[in-house]
Amino acid sequence: MINIFRIISFLEGVSYLLLLFIATPIKYTQGDSSYVKLLGMPHGILFMLYVVFAIVIQKQMKWNLKSIIIVLICAIVPFGTFYVDKKYLR
Repeated sequence: MINIFRIISFLEGVSYLLLLFIATPIKYTQGDSSYVKLLGMPHGILFMLYVVFAIVIQKQMKWNLKSIIIVLICAIVPFGTFYVDKKYLR
């Protein structure tokens, strides 16, 4: 279960960075929103899976309230999921 969460965490982080630093600038500088549309749905699904898996494995990882809040907040911070993988999942 933890390995699945690590994969989801990695993919969610990559999709967020692509959306934030590639697709959104292209949308606003070139007026082409196709990349945002292409990356938006997969990122949304990965984000929801990240949150669900974080809550599911909370007891298995013995995270206290502070830890689970940090893990969940890291889903909305650029590069946050990579921090979670290094700090909480290894």
